[in-house]
Parts: sequence; C-alpha cells; structure tokens
Amino acid sequence: MFARFTYPSLTMQQLAAITPPEHEVQIVDERFEDVPVRADYDVVAMTSLTYNSIRGYELADQFRSQGIPVVAGGYHASLLPDEAKQHADAVVIGEAELTWPRVLNDIANHTLKPFYRAERLVEPQEIPAARHDIGAYNPFAEAMQASRGCPTGCEFCAMQIVEGNRFRARPVDHLVDEAQSIKSRLIFFTDASLTISPPFSKTLFKALTPLNKHFDCFGNINVLSRDDELLRYAAEAGFSMWYVGIESISQENINAAGKSTNKVEEYGKAIRKIKEHGMLVTGFLMFGFDYDTPETFQRTLSAINEWDLDGISLSIMTPYPGTRLYQRMEQEGRITCKDWSRYTEGNLNYNLQKLSEEQLFEGIQQIAKDYFSYRRILKRSLFHNGKLTTPYRFISKFTGNIISRMFSRSEKYEYLFPHGHADE
Repeated sequence: MFARFTYPSLTMQQLAAITPPEHEVQIVDERFEDVPVRADYDVVAMTSLTYNSIRGYELADQFRSQGIPVVAGGYHASLLPDEAKQHADAVVIGEAELTWPRVLNDIANHTLKPFYRAERLVEPQEIPAARHDIGAYNPFAEAMQASRGCPTGCEFCAMQIVEGNRFRARPVDHLVDEAQSIKSRLIFFTDASLTISPPFSKTLFKALTPLNKHFDCFGNINVLSRDDELLRYAAEAGFSMWYVGIESISQENINAAGKSTNKVEEYGKAIRKIKEHGMLVTGFLMFGFDYDTPETFQRTLSAINEWDLDGISLSIMTPYPGTRLYQRMEQEGRITCKDWSRYTEGNLNYNLQKLSEEQLFEGIQQIAKDYFSYRRILKRSLFHNGKLTTPYRFISKFTGNIISRMFSRSEKYEYLFPHGHADE
C-alpha cells in the first residue's frame, strides 16, 4: 500500500539508460505492479535488496524454467554473488555501466559468462542520467543520483563494497539537465550524502536554484553543524528535507561502527542550524548496538524531543551479508538467522550484548508510541522552530508523519502500537 509514496527503481532506470538503443526495454517494479512471468523476453535483468532477494530468486527461477536467461545485479547479488548465481545465468557485481553492454553482447553471441565485474570504478562523466520516461511513474517524487562512493565506511553499511570508497561527483550541467527532465516537483537524491564535498554541493545547489523544484537528500552531522553557507544555498535551491544518520546517541556505538563523521555533541547544533534555515530534519536511529543498554531508549526519546526532529526512522541494526558487521558477528557466533526475508531492519537476527530481545522491542515501542502519537504529530506539524508554520508545511509534515506511523506499524514492526495506545 505504500508503493505510491516511494520512488521508482533508479537502478533499473539507470540500466535502461545504458542499454543500446537497438534493444527494447521494459521495467517492471513489483512494488507498483505484478511481474508478468511470461516467455517472450530475450533476457531478464533483476535487482533486489537483501530483504526481498528470496522473492527475486523465485521469479528468476520461473523465468529460467521457460528458457529465458536471467542476469542478477544490485546490492544483494553483489554482496553474495555465488548465492545469486544459483538462480541466475549471470551475476553483475558492483557498478554495471562498464559490464552491462558486455553482458548484452555475450548473450547475442551465446558466450554469456557466469560473473561480470568492472575492472575499475565508473568515472563521474560515465554515470548516466536515469531514464525517467520508462517504468512506473510516481507523481509525488522521483529520484536521481548526483554522486557515487562513500569514504566513511561504516561497519554496518554495504555502500563501499558496491560503489567503492572514492567520491565521484557527476558534472553539474548533467545533473541540471536530468533534474529539468523530471516531471515530479519533488526530487530525492539517493547519494550517500550531499555533504561529502561541500564545494561540489554548493555549486550544485546554486545551479539547481532556478529550476523551482523541491529536493530531499542525506547529509552528515559534521558538515551540517558548521557550514551555514551550504545550508543557505540548499534552502535557496529548494531543499526541504535533510535525512541525517544520527544512528545512536552513544559515542561509544558511533566509534565502534566506524562512523567518524558523527560527534554526538554536535547533533543538536546541526539540527538547529538546518531548521533555522527553514528546512526539515529526519533523523535515522538504530538500536541493538553493542553498547546499548535498557536506559538507551529513554535517553534517546528525550534527545529526540529536545531536538524537535521533524521525522524519525527507527531501525534494528541489521548485519547485512557481506558487510564488516556481518563478518564480525559471524566470527563471534552471534548470527541467529539467515532467512533474508527477515532482514527488514525491523527484526532481530543476532544475539545482543547488553540488552534482552524483550528490552529491545519494548524500548523501540516506547519511543514510537510517544513520537508517533497523534498529539505529538499534530504539535510537530503546527510549529517549526516554535513558530506557527505555513499551511503547505503543515500538510507536508502531518502527511509525512502519518505515513511513517502507518509504515512502522504495519510493514516494519508488527508489535508497535498494540491496542491503539499510540493515540494516547
């Protein structure tokens, strides 16, 4: 039911963009429509995340049973290529710009290889503008990518494994052209962060300003807490929401995860600065870190309310296969489940250190019941930085919070809000 609030698959739109024009391309996104499992395709390319990889394998097996070659790619296939190969004729590992044309050529020549991996990272000018004219269309928001690569390398994140650790920013004129081609008024940047290179981001923001669009993106605390010029340019360009990976209010957890950009003491300052420039902040928080204790949840809730976050995303730390976190926990004998369908960030798949499973679930429930109560949602939506907000901002914040509440309740955490207590 939440597909209408998500953006179409940027991965498949980018893949379509690098497909030679002599090939006819159809994109089917199962979040928006049923997948037609029929025998009139020459080749099927599939991408999935860990939590829906099993469903992807089911579909791949159905296509292959009809004699249609299947090529698997994306995050999960790149992290576990040998597993993916059991359900595919070929696996593309990592970025596809340099390998996908070879795959198509090998299929035509009946010389398809089992694995394809680029010999180098894709250079910025080689990253294509996605084809926004194909696939599902979401009138609310579409996505685009300004850069690739993340130098931070958090223990729990797979981005470095798939995209590399070298930051590569696309030419700004390419980005402006793509943004102009997008019909939706709101564009979401899928980049790891638009604060990795402040000089690049400032140039981009100034170039986007005349387009009269709205933008959402990710950013890092260390830059957002100190760079007022970047925030001013972002606000002038039409940026409305910053998604910030707060992760934890414990510096011990942050240090152990290797997120060197985060300093807990800077959280409040960064959030205040963003809001002072008229933009909203959604904080991403994870629980189940090794230094989390039963007291973590009330302390986190107090901080959330003090910071006046406009939105939150609550997750259980998830050891995705292939990440350093998974490798460490596997070596420690702590992984308890390898059913990838449970890797939704709403389930616990490993043994905790200083919490019981019940304490973890009850703690998250405590935060969600308070933050997503209708009383709190209404108050947040009516005010911004203590002042009465505009009607447009009210509708935007209220709708976003209600969607987050419903998503958390029905699709992420089945145990949240029992018996309607979230309305207290």
